[in-house]
Amino acid sequence: MRRVLVIEDEPDLAMLLERNLRDAGYEVEIAGAGDRGLAAARSRAFDLILLDIMLPEMDGLEICRRLRGEQVYTPILVLSAKSSEIDRVLGLELGADDYLTKPFSIPELMARVKAIFRRIEALAQAPRSPAPMLSHCKALVIDPAARLVTVRGRRVELTHREFDLLIHFAQNPGRVYTRAQLLDLIWGEGHEGYEHSINCHINRLRAKIERDQANPELLLTVWGVGYKFADDAGSHRG
Repeated sequence: MRRVLVIEDEPDLAMLLERNLRDAGYEVEIAGAGDRGLAAARSRAFDLILLDIMLPEMDGLEICRRLRGEQVYTPILVLSAKSSEIDRVLGLELGADDYLTKPFSIPELMARVKAIFRRIEALAQAPRSPAPMLSHCKALVIDPAARLVTVRGRRVELTHREFDLLIHFAQNPGRVYTRAQLLDLIWGEGHEGYEHSINCHINRLRAKIERDQANPELLLTVWGVGYKFADDAGSHRG
């Protein structure tokens, strides 16, 4: 049974979320303050965290920052009354997997939750042996089956979204993708208007795989269009 942690300080909304998640067959734990939510996320394994931004004791962005800093990569769906682009981008830049602005409909929320779980299930069912290793200039090595990435011999930790983006780029070197195309490929339908979140994930990926993030050699910007993976990096499949 999937376990969901709901970190939400509005009692009525927390109860509504709990009821609908339980009706869908998920096990649910509620935390009504930021510090209690962080403690729960650290102490037990969850399949998903629904995380409000405006919380007592500790806000949701700080919780997200700390969990990702501790290499806890449980998927996080941010819930926020803040609707400005900067708040949405900041949440995604800190490692959240998705973002919903209050007020939202329960069907929309459940669709996002189910989409995250479908992606997790697809990854778990993927064959582990046939996928070849990918390497680029011997600096970047990707093991698709184990979802492991090493850069210059050092293992780097990526979120699910970051890995999905990286493997897609690496398997299609030289091909240019717009932000809208990347949203459809990695996030799926229903994320129109979230194009700026791609910028955040690209920046996070570059910080982890590039020698110099300001002068990337692998993940390149095609100005006015989108992004591509370098096609002259001497990539090969092992």
